[in-house]
Amino acid sequence: MPTPSLDDILDFVRVRPGKKFRLKDHDPAWAGDKKLPKNERKEAAQKFLSEDVAALAEAQDLLYAADTYAILLIFQAMDAAGKDSTIKHVMSGVNPQGCQVYSFKHPSSEELDHDFLWRCNKALPERGRIGIFNRSYYEEVLIVRVHPEILGSQRIPDAKPGEKLWQARYDDINCFEKHLQQNGTVILKFFLNVSQEEQRRRFLERIKDPRKHWKFSDSDLKERDFWDNYMEAYGDCLQATSTEWAPWYVIPADYKWASRALVAKIVATTIQSLNMKYPEVSPDKIEKIEAARKRLESEDE
Repeated sequence: MPTPSLDDILDFVRVRPGKKFRLKDHDPAWAGDKKLPKNERKEAAQKFLSEDVAALAEAQDLLYAADTYAILLIFQAMDAAGKDSTIKHVMSGVNPQGCQVYSFKHPSSEELDHDFLWRCNKALPERGRIGIFNRSYYEEVLIVRVHPEILGSQRIPDAKPGEKLWQARYDDINCFEKHLQQNGTVILKFFLNVSQEEQRRRFLERIKDPRKHWKFSDSDLKERDFWDNYMEAYGDCLQATSTEWAPWYVIPADYKWASRALVAKIVATTIQSLNMKYPEVSPDKIEKIEAARKRLESEDE
């Protein structure tokens, strides 16, 4: 059996709209061709990550100059899947002036007085910038589905947990993302797919290392008890909301070096595919640039 190409791998991790999708078909521990030793696969992934981080930095510079598109990256995952570290490593070469990260926690009273898209809508990136959502409006069809009692605090008239409500929210999300795409926002969505066993190992690591105690929360273990419910919610959500204009990618997350390399590759190649160009300079400005060049060079004489 031939070794899959990078295009094959990226095609597999993308959730294809309208195609049958099963989350259990995606191995959280995938990390390249097992015919190669793990250390070689890790070195190759780190090399790809370095190359794509550099390519992303260059692409982001062009994105900022062209001022035509905005990029929105959405990260969703179970606790300890590595969202923060993935964002940190993939965006390590990007100019901070052209990038913004928002982490969405429990909604405030003000946010609860608006529709569920409002707090994310006002945090969207403007043209020329990369916006990153660490969790997002997708919590409304994930955590709210697993804990439907949350609906009570949202005070939505006649809102009752059930397939009708979740489908309505899927439809709202798809329409919202279509609107963004039609107005120049490129959307990429990543589900970092960590296994239950790897999550357990990472929780234990946090508990045993005093330097990581700040990362641990009692709620982490409480949510772990609902693992199967979350997997069902994620499976339905990914199938219902992966579209041609806003695709989901299921990123294997048991090995952080593999997940970081895949995310970097997808983001870099997507921005490069936009075929942007630096703004053209008017003849009048070219004359001014030439005059400035002559003046500066004459000062050296």
